[in-house]
Amino acid sequence: MTIPRRARKEERKKKQEVKPWNVQEIQTFIHGVRTERLYAALLLSLMGLRPAEVCGLRWEDVDLEAATITIANTRTMMGNRYVVEKDTKSLAGERDLPLPAPVLAALKSFSALQAKEKLVLGEAYSDSGYVVVHETGAAFTIKQLRRRAYRLMEILELRRVRLYDARSSCLTYLANKGVPDHILARWAGHTNVKTTKKWYVKPDVEDLRGAATTWDGLHGAATEGQA
Repeated sequence: MTIPRRARKEERKKKQEVKPWNVQEIQTFIHGVRTERLYAALLLSLMGLRPAEVCGLRWEDVDLEAATITIANTRTMMGNRYVVEKDTKSLAGERDLPLPAPVLAALKSFSALQAKEKLVLGEAYSDSGYVVVHETGAAFTIKQLRRRAYRLMEILELRRVRLYDARSSCLTYLANKGVPDHILARWAGHTNVKTTKKWYVKPDVEDLRGAATTWDGLHGAATEGQA
């Protein structure tokens, strides 16, 4: 039995993954959430951290003076109901990352805000030690962080993408900007850059513009009499 071509094309469309945000969409999101309480957490996602790594980050893993974070702990969920805390996905996943200036500033502001919230609540404050927490100090779950991100996308009228897809947006951008393979793999927490490039580097048509410009050299300059 042969499946008609049209049916095959329709099936492929259904299976297509949602494309990660491009640079313009990312910047629209960033500018739209600057006053959001979870601004720092959302920037960590856009730095390429897995959602479980963002939720598992503890203040003891953050060095605001050295502008670095250590990814050594994750908080995920089983069956979307139970929180599971564990080590990183692999040995390569345990890594130190430098903080870009905007992320560092956001984390400093978030730390100061949490200190004020703790002062207001006093003994009622739950000092969990995690970076991404509610006003009460209780840690966010992946499900809660995801819901908040989706709500912000809706408010900003942006295409809804998975929070995990911010990882692809980040790694694609770094790859397009010429970050060396061994640095890209280390940033992603992968042993082999082939994994990074196969699953997370997803250039779109705008990313290919440079290749189109380069192709002009193959065509060559127009000679007299050519259109």
